[in-house]
Amino acid sequence: MTATPAGVRIAVVGAGLIGRRHAGEVAACPATRLVAVVDPGPAGDAVADRYGVPRYRSLAELLERDRPDGVVLATPNRLHVDGGLACVAAGVPTLVEKPVGDTVAAATRLVEAAEAAGVPLLVGHHRRHSPLLARAREIVAGGVLGRLVAVVGTALFAKPDDYFDVGGGWRRQPGGGPVLINLVHEVDGLRWLVGDVVRVQATTSDAVRGLPVEDTAAVVLTFANGALGTFLLSDAAASPRSWEQTSGEDTSYPSHPDEDCYHLAGTAGSLSIPTMRLRTSTGPPSWREPFETATVEVPRRDPLAAQVEHFAAVVRGEAEPLCSGRDGLATLRVLAAVVESAATGRPVDLPGAAANRPTLGVRPPP
Repeated sequence: MTATPAGVRIAVVGAGLIGRRHAGEVAACPATRLVAVVDPGPAGDAVADRYGVPRYRSLAELLERDRPDGVVLATPNRLHVDGGLACVAAGVPTLVEKPVGDTVAAATRLVEAAEAAGVPLLVGHHRRHSPLLARAREIVAGGVLGRLVAVVGTALFAKPDDYFDVGGGWRRQPGGGPVLINLVHEVDGLRWLVGDVVRVQATTSDAVRGLPVEDTAAVVLTFANGALGTFLLSDAAASPRSWEQTSGEDTSYPSHPDEDCYHLAGTAGSLSIPTMRLRTSTGPPSWREPFETATVEVPRRDPLAAQVEHFAAVVRGEAEPLCSGRDGLATLRVLAAVVESAATGRPVDLPGAAANRPTLGVRPPP
């Protein structure tokens, strides 16, 4: 597709918190031009007025009256698939916010439709555009850590009480907890760093707030490459060990640069993220021997800004999606497995797990 000389013409659908962020990034990016905002409510007028662009009440109206080069879908999760299918039918490349759909079945329909039509579909797992994760991925792929053995992740933070009053209190109900709202970021980040997940075991608790939705979850992950991982998640913990609070990439959160939220350990060394503290063995690995310790320097950039620039390159046909619809679907499958395991108390195998599941010398439970 050929964009206008003034930049790739992009419309943002949804004028909520993340929609406003996208609109600002599209307007600021030299490679893109914000041409419309779609939202039926007064927030749509406010965002459109701020950037001096037309406001449409529906995606159908936008596609009928002014077909853009690309669309960013920042609507509620339940509307992702229908909006994505409309864009695919119109032949418009689409960046859909995470998750790619509200169910695996619905998301599969969207992904398969986009692939059949040859229309680029990107999923807004923006951490894939983080320079920190990109450098960490290079370190892992380069073999500096040796064979990955263990992965430890945390997302521990405290949501204030008024967070649960938004939108009629839907966050107090099943589906409004940190598993479906926050863990999707972590799962995609770990998949990008470590590889496919083939088995999940999870448990959740509502002990702090006593709501019909969890406030804490513990997850055990088995990766296809043989590594085992644990992830501890809570939105009721007075702790700074979350990506937002440690990475410094979102300035709306206080920064705790001395903390880490991921630790990758291999047979030759380990890496803590986002401090990027790298420790490698000076000889044959032994707990009695010292490590060579270094801090990997990484230039910083806002991942959302990088994501918009990448979207423009995909629209122009100059790049393949860093996080495709198929990638987003794989992450959603893991999340669905977490929900299922927490509900049943049993481990859940992912598609293809029977052929790929490693044992690391230990046979998994039946």
